[in-house]
Amino acid sequence: MQGLFVIETRGPGIYEFTDRVADWVRGDGLLTLMVRHTSCSLLIQENADPDVRRDLLGWLGRMVPRADDPSMAWLSHVLEGPDDMPAHIKAALLPVCLQIPVQGGRMRLGTWQGIYLVEHRDRPHRREVAAHFHEDRDG
Repeated sequence: MQGLFVIETRGPGIYEFTDRVADWVRGDGLLTLMVRHTSCSLLIQENADPDVRRDLLGWLGRMVPRADDPSMAWLSHVLEGPDDMPAHIKAALLPVCLQIPVQGGRMRLGTWQGIYLVEHRDRPHRREVAAHFHEDRDG
């Protein structure tokens, strides 16, 4: 079974879409999610305390500043704006593909885990996450 999740972003942020995926999976098997863009990422992360998401975004911003920061003067790919190449670097550091076991129609996520798209660009985007569910037919 294959599907597509569309996530509308409003700029840099960590956007949860766990419930949409949970409503889509069935049976037993392995779920694979892959983001179809090179300037955003996927994460499985804590979904209880929003401070976790704020701290992760803060850390990413300190690790990979915008291209107009003096420390990033070495970048050559700058024609698409000061957020573009840093977004590609962040996407190279974080996962762009996730695999999640599914049992009895439920993802085997931990108690406080959720599925997120991490937007690295400044402006809003329409992001697509391709989904493939490989059902275990052997039981």
